Amino acid sequence: MSPVPERAKLHIAMVVFQTGYAGNPVVMRFALNWGVSKLVFPLYRTIIALCVLAPSAFFLEKNERPAINTSFLIQFFLLGLIGITLNQGFYIFGLDNTSPTFASVTENVVPAVSFLMAVLLGIEKVELKRRDGIAKVVGTFVSVVGSLVITLYQGPTIYQPSLTLMDKPIKAEEPNKNWTLGCLCLMGHCLCWSSWIVLQSPLLKKYPARFSFVSYSCFFAVIQFFGISACFERDIERWKISSLGVLYALLYTGVVGSAMVFAIQIYVVEKGGPLFVSAYLPLQTLIAALLATFALGEHFFLGGLIGAILIICGLYLVVMGKSWESQALHQHIADEDNNHTHKPPSSLVQLLLSS
Repeated sequence: MSPVPERAKLHIAMVVFQTGYAGNPVVMRFALNWGVSKLVFPLYRTIIALCVLAPSAFFLEKNERPAINTSFLIQFFLLGLIGITLNQGFYIFGLDNTSPTFASVTENVVPAVSFLMAVLLGIEKVELKRRDGIAKVVGTFVSVVGSLVITLYQGPTIYQPSLTLMDKPIKAEEPNKNWTLGCLCLMGHCLCWSSWIVLQSPLLKKYPARFSFVSYSCFFAVIQFFGISACFERDIERWKISSLGVLYALLYTGVVGSAMVFAIQIYVVEKGGPLFVSAYLPLQTLIAALLATFALGEHFFLGGLIGAILIICGLYLVVMGKSWESQALHQHIADEDNNHTHKPPSSLVQLLLSS
């Protein structure tokens, strides 16, 4: 028997998960400062992730993977387009025009946006007469307000580090940088991520092999990225890996930022539930902010601080509302039949960050 309790393993896994993923925007920012192509970099990153995930899918799920058909292939193609190609495309362009901290902060809005989309699509139900319904609605509203604050209001610098690993700190007013456009791209990234979470629900019911699902999505994303890069990145020099630093950045984002994140996510959601995963999202923001400050000399702006507080508060209201809803549902089932154990029906919170 393992000396480490199962619950402790989940906490350790989530700390590793969020620490590794928090380094993703910082490493990508280093790569952008080294002049990597914003089209070729995500192509190589996705290829690396596919090379890591595909063998796992082949060996671990060969007995449970459903037969492939045209319908599955079309869905894999579309989900790869939304969840990886457009998702990463918006992200890297948004990161290039903003900063790692704001890129990390905006991702805290994903659970709330996913919930809002699910309500509009009829997947999620809201009971406004109960505290859980009120918490979910208010939390969603607060998160959206926070994202608007970050996008529309920058404000004065409230903190500027004096010692960094780079000679040139990140500033919003750098030439050819558009802070508002960058924030809008990051909102597009969150919208794509949320759409991926919601739209994969019916597919995973028919195709429960998660590693295979992600591998197929990565495969089609590689094709999509290659087509886009071939059309718009004609300079062959931009396709070359120019330094060891760029190679390390690719390996980190591909192995840690993509493949490892998927693997740990699946484990924690299965063992502890998606509420457990969602509760750790602000940890990523904190670690990313610290890394960006000391490694990149990133400035903190008042608008970003206000927006971050609103987004995190909204996230916790949504998560708390889902927790109350789950408790009420379990109690209702227990009251109806004490002799049987039932699971609550599937809801959006069971989908958050599940792939």
